Amino acid sequence: MRKINNHNLATQNINTRFLGQNLGNKGKKLIAVCGVAFFMLGGCTNLKKTTTEIEPSNAQPQKTSAPTTEIAPPAIFSASGDPNFVVKVVQKVGGAVVRIDSTRTVTTQAPDEFSDPFFRGFFGNRIPRERVERGSGSGFIINSSGQILTNSHVVDGAYLVTVTLKDGRTFKGKVLGEDAVTDVAVIQIEANNLPSLALGKSDTLQPGEAVIAIGNPLGLNNTVTSGIISATDRSSSDIGASDKRVDYLQTDAAINPGNSGGPLLNARGEVIGMNTAIIQGAQGLGFAIPINTAQKIAEELIAKGRVDHPYLGIQMVTLTPEVKERIIARFGEKINLSATEGILLVRIVPNSPAATAGLRPGDVIKSMNNQPVLKVDEVQRIVENSKVGIPLQMQVERNGKIAQFLVKPAPLPVNKEM
Repeated sequence: MRKINNHNLATQNINTRFLGQNLGNKGKKLIAVCGVAFFMLGGCTNLKKTTTEIEPSNAQPQKTSAPTTEIAPPAIFSASGDPNFVVKVVQKVGGAVVRIDSTRTVTTQAPDEFSDPFFRGFFGNRIPRERVERGSGSGFIINSSGQILTNSHVVDGAYLVTVTLKDGRTFKGKVLGEDAVTDVAVIQIEANNLPSLALGKSDTLQPGEAVIAIGNPLGLNNTVTSGIISATDRSSSDIGASDKRVDYLQTDAAINPGNSGGPLLNARGEVIGMNTAIIQGAQGLGFAIPINTAQKIAEELIAKGRVDHPYLGIQMVTLTPEVKERIIARFGEKINLSATEGILLVRIVPNSPAATAGLRPGDVIKSMNNQPVLKVDEVQRIVENSKVGIPLQMQVERNGKIAQFLVKPAPLPVNKEM
């Protein structure tokens, strides 16, 4: 039986970022994020312009009707040209969206209910306790031989994964691999000739494009919501998920606990994203992993069961005049910081690629591979798009002077920073 700790799961009284619905034995809902978005309701009506006949000059003038303006249909309809396109997409692809139930053992720390020194001698002031938790999420079939894409947090730490198809059939799922850094996982079920979803492209999406979300929020199977792409390229730090390396799609399609891992579809029924998160406390702000990212990660998970993300071993902050002022106020003459912009290194992980290359806290990165960098997100993108073992060239300002460094990325260890 596989054990995990509380850090990997969230309950209702713990704020987290990711979606999922976990049900305890007493009916408690253990959820990771929930959000509310509005539904597009109604249809569209086109009113024809009226015309006025010209009367003879000796006739009494007739009152004329003011020309009316054609009312444009809502964007979600005009994008497809068919007010019923959502129905058609759901009928076409709905059978390939699945429900995923997972069971895991969670280790917690019990209160100090045992005052006997015998127990404290073994456990200190807190005694470990185990409990079984069950959660549910969504996923979608990516090929007819039973490979399913979902979120990593839906299956993380699970010793039992069950997949239920729309037609009611249930299968035991095997996790082929999961990647916590991008929150992507692949499950295999033993079945053939299954319906599957076509994968679209997410790199050309534009705000305003119509989208459809299908999943199992709050245990309500096969729920359909619709909306638009609200924005693209939302960085992980924008949405409070700085431990992830994803530039998210933002949508106003309703996403709730249990939607995790479900598909975000375009008007043609192609997957363009995988629903995963919302900003805590906001309404109408859902996020999805772009399918280009999810597909790339899935291919690596299927091939070798893991993903090797490039890793430098630095902790950093975007340097601004305000940040510089606070640093000088705190450290005074102990730090010689002449730069006013760039990426300030605040910590170097011992024995990391950055430490081996000679980088130090207080260095300011000005460019990487001849690309100027002014924000932490820009460094993260360059590192994520680099290759393990291929050196990155860095231009660094140290004590008012510019120096060049070559940093060779290594595979990202578990629970490490950039």
